[in-house]
Parts: sequence; structure tokens; C-alpha cells
Amino acid sequence: MNVLKDDADLPETSQSKSARLNRNCFCITLDRTALWTALADEADDSGFFEAFMKSRAHLFSNVAVFLAQSVIDKMRGVVGAIEATTKLPGYREAVLSWAPEIALQDFGPAGALMGYDFHLDNDEPRLIEVNTNAGGAFLNAVLAEAQKACCARGEQSLIATPDDDFETRVVAMFRDEWRRQRGAGSPRTIAIIDDRPEEQYLYPEFVIAQRLLKKHGVDAVIGDASELQYEGGRLRLSGHEIDLVYNRLVDFALDRPEHAALRAAYRDGAAVVTPNPRNHALFAAKRNLTLLSDPAALETLGLSPVMRLRLAGVPRTVLVTPDNSAALWRSRKDMFFKPVSGYGSKAVFRGDKVTKGVWAEIAAGGFVAQTFAPPGQRMIEFDGAVAPRKMDVRLYTYDGRLLLTAARLYQGQTTNFRTPGGGFAPVLVV
Repeated sequence: MNVLKDDADLPETSQSKSARLNRNCFCITLDRTALWTALADEADDSGFFEAFMKSRAHLFSNVAVFLAQSVIDKMRGVVGAIEATTKLPGYREAVLSWAPEIALQDFGPAGALMGYDFHLDNDEPRLIEVNTNAGGAFLNAVLAEAQKACCARGEQSLIATPDDDFETRVVAMFRDEWRRQRGAGSPRTIAIIDDRPEEQYLYPEFVIAQRLLKKHGVDAVIGDASELQYEGGRLRLSGHEIDLVYNRLVDFALDRPEHAALRAAYRDGAAVVTPNPRNHALFAAKRNLTLLSDPAALETLGLSPVMRLRLAGVPRTVLVTPDNSAALWRSRKDMFFKPVSGYGSKAVFRGDKVTKGVWAEIAAGGFVAQTFAPPGQRMIEFDGAVAPRKMDVRLYTYDGRLLLTAARLYQGQTTNFRTPGGGFAPVLVV
């Protein structure tokens, strides 16, 4: 069903056109049969849908998200500015001063599959956070291929991977990570590691990633970090000697007892780990946003005026301290509070929802306060009625280069995969 309610013939900008489509285009672009078939083919498992996807009803949205090329270019500008900032000696000294000791040693890897998450405030992208273990890229690459033409046919084209296909560039990314640490050659065996991986909601993409790597001649295994063994300078998992670890753990400093083997192998340089504690410390630690959103600090660090202007897309963020807690309490309705050591949406609080009991926890320390940047909105048709869904946009990158663009639709305070009509959505550029 194709519904476009605005019929005015006045010339439109690409931004106004994308806003109109997000507001009024309700047709289903996702061919779910094609998607299930593609996922089964990628995983080389005819039972993939029954085994993994049937229980994940809200992983994929039926609709696409429309964005103007100029908006995507601004997002890429923010990414480029952050990448440039992380190379400044003063910035590195500052962020490593509050990083765990394990992050101080640089083995070389840039960090596989970085994720930059944006909200769209009146079509102006605002960077909400950076993730070093961003999930969903492999699933979104398949999702992008299972779309049908819909509203304003011919006005948009699918944003997938620039310059080359996603699959080839991802394999090249892992090989590049290997060479950054080892100098030459390629990894023979890659371990995709998480805690209890089969229980993770995004486990299906581990299976797809494993199959993709094997298709390109790289052996790959999926495993629980607690099952890794490190002896005689060799990291092993289920009888395999591991050369490179694709790290999906949220224990960014590898501090937990069950991660002792991986921690020891990483510290000894016995295995290439990506993303690793240093990548997280430089890019994704929440406290880093206090520098990235402070123009005066960035000028002092030596960042160019052009790059400082791009970082205007980072909402002002401050560390919550006893000195500023009273002022932040008074202005809390315009703030979002995030734990310094948190990940995903864990213990994240919208200021206007904070109770005095929760505030006591925040004011005690360990949180940053970020100026609230409202998410974008995508209207959908669900059960015969028109309903709004919040949306954010994620740029998956490697070493500052764009690999894939995707959106997430949801309801509630933060992104989730429990919203009817929500889930991952492809981005179409107008």
C-alpha cells in the first residue's frame, strides 16, 4: 500500500522531502520471505528462521527510513572530526588519564565495526554516543538487500556500502586489523566472542558473520569468553588456536574473572583483539563526550576550526559532580543521564523521569549529563492505525570509513527490540 498525503507541487528540498516521506509513506518495503531466505543462505542453514528468527518478531521493521544526503554527510563529518580528535596527543593524554590501565598499551588495531549513533533534531544530526561493539551490521547488510520499491519510486536509492560491497570490506577490515598488529599475513582462525553467545538477542548475526568469514577462506568459531584457554602463549577455544578475537563483550576492560584468559592473551599480544580496551578508551567511554562537546577544550587541544564546527553536532555533556549536582537537578528536564561505565541503555535516565531516589544515585557520581537531543520520528501504519515511532541512525565504520548506514525504530526511553512495528530499518537516501 502506497500512501502519500502531501500532494503539493511546490519544489522541495531533499530534507523536506525525506521528512514528508517519513511522515506519510506507510507502505511496507520489507520482503520478509526474501529476508528469511537470504538469512538462511548467508547462514547456510535452511532452519535458520525457525531456530533464531521466529522468536525475534521485532528485530526488523517493515518500513524504511528516508534521509537527505546532506544529513548523512553531516553525520559523516562528525565521525571524521572525532577520528581526527582521537589522534591529538592532548586528547589521548586526557582520555587515557581516566581509562583503565589495560588501555594504555597500543597494539595497533583501529577497532572493528565502530558504531556512531545519532538522533535527528529537526534534521540536524546529534551524536548520542559511540560504540566499539556495535551490533547489527551483518543483519542490516542482509536487510538492505530484501527491500521492495515503495513511496516516491525513483526519488531514493538504498544506502548500503559506498565504493564496495559490505561483505568484501568486512573481510578486508579483519585482515587489516591483523596486519596493524602483526605487520603481514592474515589470521587463520577468528573467534567471535561474547558471554553466553547463544543467549544474546543478536546471536543470529554471529552465525552470519561466521559463515561470511568461512566463505572467504578464514576459519571462524563462535564461543563463550569463559571457555577460552591461554597456555604456552597460545589462545585456544574448543581445540582451535585463535589468531584474532572479534570481541563483542561489554566488559570493556576485560576485568571480570571469567575473562581472565582473554585478558592475559591480550596483554601479552598473543592474540589480536578487536575492538579492544584501547579502542573503547579512545572512542566510546562516555566521559569522552565531555571533551568532544566542549569547543574551548578542543581549541586548547589543537583541533582545527573546521573540525570544531563539525563537533557542534555533539550535545553538550558534563561529568556529574558534587559541585554541579544542584544545578543539574534544577535543569534535569533538559538532560539525559548516563553512567560513565555503562553500555547500551543500562541505567540511562531521562531527566524529566528522574525521581529523588534515583537522583541520589546519580549525584553520588559516576554519571554524565548530556543535553537532551530528541530522536527523529517515523510514522508507521500498524493494525490499521497511524502511529509514531522514535528513530535513531547508526553509522557503522572502520577506521573512519563508512561501511553501512541503518536506523532503529522504537518506543520508550531508549532503543529496544520490543516495539511492534519497530526494529532495524534500512536507510534510503533522498
